[in-house]
Amino acid sequence: MRSGEKQITLLIIFLSVALIYIARLFYLQVIDTSYVYFAQNNVLQEQTIYPARGLIYDRNGELLVYNDAIYDLSVIPEQVKNLDTLAFCNVLNLSKEEFIATFARLRRQKGYSPWRPIVFQRQITIPTYAAFQEKLYDFQGFFVEVRTDRKYKHSNAAHVMGYIGEVSEKQIESSNGYYRMGDFVGQSGVERTYEKVLGGVKGTRYVLVDSKSRTQGRYKNGEFDTAALAGKNIHLTINLKLQQLGEALMKNKIGSIVAIEPSTGEVLSLVSSPTYDPNLLVGRERGNMYMQLLKDPYKPLFNRPISAPYPPGSIFKVIMSLMGQQEGVLTPATSYGCHGGYLFVGCHPHGSPLQLRGAIAVSCNAYFCQVYRSVVNNPKYKHVEDAYQKFYDHAYSFGMGHQLGIDLFGEGPGVLKKSTYFDKIYGRYRWQALTTISMGIGQGELGITPLQMANATAAIANKGYFITPHIVKKIDNKSNPNPSFNKKNWTSVDTGYFQVVIDGMQDVVEHGTAYIARIPNITVCGKTGTAQNPHGKDHSVFFAFAPKENPKIAIAVFVENAGFGATWAAPIASLMIEEYLTGKHETRKYLLDRMLNADLIKRNDSTSAKAK
Repeated sequence: MRSGEKQITLLIIFLSVALIYIARLFYLQVIDTSYVYFAQNNVLQEQTIYPARGLIYDRNGELLVYNDAIYDLSVIPEQVKNLDTLAFCNVLNLSKEEFIATFARLRRQKGYSPWRPIVFQRQITIPTYAAFQEKLYDFQGFFVEVRTDRKYKHSNAAHVMGYIGEVSEKQIESSNGYYRMGDFVGQSGVERTYEKVLGGVKGTRYVLVDSKSRTQGRYKNGEFDTAALAGKNIHLTINLKLQQLGEALMKNKIGSIVAIEPSTGEVLSLVSSPTYDPNLLVGRERGNMYMQLLKDPYKPLFNRPISAPYPPGSIFKVIMSLMGQQEGVLTPATSYGCHGGYLFVGCHPHGSPLQLRGAIAVSCNAYFCQVYRSVVNNPKYKHVEDAYQKFYDHAYSFGMGHQLGIDLFGEGPGVLKKSTYFDKIYGRYRWQALTTISMGIGQGELGITPLQMANATAAIANKGYFITPHIVKKIDNKSNPNPSFNKKNWTSVDTGYFQVVIDGMQDVVEHGTAYIARIPNITVCGKTGTAQNPHGKDHSVFFAFAPKENPKIAIAVFVENAGFGATWAAPIASLMIEEYLTGKHETRKYLLDRMLNADLIKRNDSTSAKAK
C-alpha cells in the first residue's frame, strides 16, 4: 500500500472513532436524559415507599395483626449542609453528644454510603414529626419516611405470629441491595416464614428539593418512580378461642399444648408457656423489652412446642403396640404378667396378666418392656442392630427423630438414636434390648417435641397417616398454598393394626389412667404419660383425639415438673377438646376453675414480670 493510501486509511479510522464519540455524547446529553439523575443528585431525593404489610387473621376470619403508621427520620449525609445542630437537637430532644454518637454509629454500619438515605431516628412521635416539618427548611438532607409497624389486636399466639425487627447486616448482604439499614423484616413465627408474602415490595419516589430541603415536585413527573406493592393477607389455621383457652390453662405452668385437625394437618392451637404479649415487641421500646424477655429465666421467647425434645414417657407405649404388631411379635391376645415391674423398671399395682388392650388401659411398664425386647431381639433378624433399625424406621415414620416441616422457623428434630450411637458406646454386637430397655416405655435415649407428639396422635386417629402440620390456611383467599400440606404421609404400620390400640386408648379415658379426661357424650381416646425427669419432679404428659369416629382434633399436652399425666396434662387436654367440639364447660366447671387457677411455678425474678 502506498504511503498516501495509508494516510487516507488512518484518517478514515480517526474520523470514524471521532464520529462514534460525538454520536455517543449526543445520545447521552440530548436523547438519553437518565444521566440527569446522577448529575443532579445534590437536588434529587430518593424516597422509599414502604408497602403495607399483609394482615393476619385466624381460621374463622378474626383479625389478629394489623398495621399502624410510624414516622422515621432519615438522612442523606452528603446533602447535610449548614446544619443548625442546636436547633435540630432541640426539636428531637437530643443532646449534642447523642447527635454526634448517632452519626458515628451510622458511619460504622456495614453498607453505609453518604449518598444513600439512612434512618437517623426511628419512630419519632407525632408532635416531634409536626415540629420537624415546620423547620424542615433548616435541616437540609433530612426528611421523614412513613412506614408501618405491627399492632396486635389480641395478646395471644405470640410464638405463632412472631414479630418484626430491624434487618441485620447478614440480611442486608443476602438481599442483593433490597434491604438497607433501618428496614424491618419478620424475625420469627409466621412473620419470618412468610416475609416475602406479608412484606410486599417496596417502591421508590424521586423528588426535587431546593437548597432548603423543600420539595419542588416529582422528578420527570414520576417517570423513574416505582409503585409499592402491598403484602398479601394471611389466614392462619389457628382457632383464636381455642388458643386463648390454652394459654389461660397453661398460665403459671411451664410446657406446651399442640392441637391438630387430623384430616388436614392444620394446627388449631400451639401454646408455649410461659409466653409473652406480642405488643411488647412493637415500637421504640422493642429492643429493651426483647432483652428483658431474653433474660427471663423461664424463657418466654423459647418456642417449646416445636423446639423442645422431651421424653414421651408412657404415651410411647401406643407406638410400641403398633410396631410390635407390625413386626409380628405381638397380637391383641399376647399376654404378659407383671410382678411390680420388669427387672430394674418398676410398675404400679394393677391386675395381671394382661393382654394388649388391657395393658394400654392400665399402662403396664412390664408389658411394654417385654414388647420392646421382642422387637429388638426379634430372631428373624441376624443382628440386634438390624432389628433395632426396624424400631428406628417405625418411630421415624410417625414423625419422630426429624423435622416434620411445619411452616415455622426453629423446629427441632427431637431425639431418636440410630444403632451406630449404641455401637459407639457399647461396641458393635455387644448390646441388646436389655441395654436400652427403658426406650420401650418412652424413656432413655428418646426425645419428642410436643408437635411430634400431637402429629403421632393424628396419625393414630387417621389409622396410619398424617398430613404435615402447618400454620397457614389461606393466602389472599387461596387455600393451602403449599402442595406438601395436602399430601398423606403413611406410617410403616398397616391400617389393620390400629383398631385394638384405639380401643385401648378409649379404655384409658373411660376406666383407666385418664378417667378424669372423660367428656359427656364425646368418646375420647387418649394415653397418659409420666415422663421421668432426672433434674426434678416428673413431667405430666397426655395425648388424645376425639371423637373416636371421624376425629376432629388430636392434641398433646406436656406440663413440665407437674407429676402424673392424669393430674394436669389430661384435664387440660380434655378441656381443650371440649372447647373445640362444644364450646361449653357447663358440666365440668369445677375442673376448668382448678386448671385456670393452679400455679405450678413461682416467679422471683423481677425481669420476668412482662411474661404472662
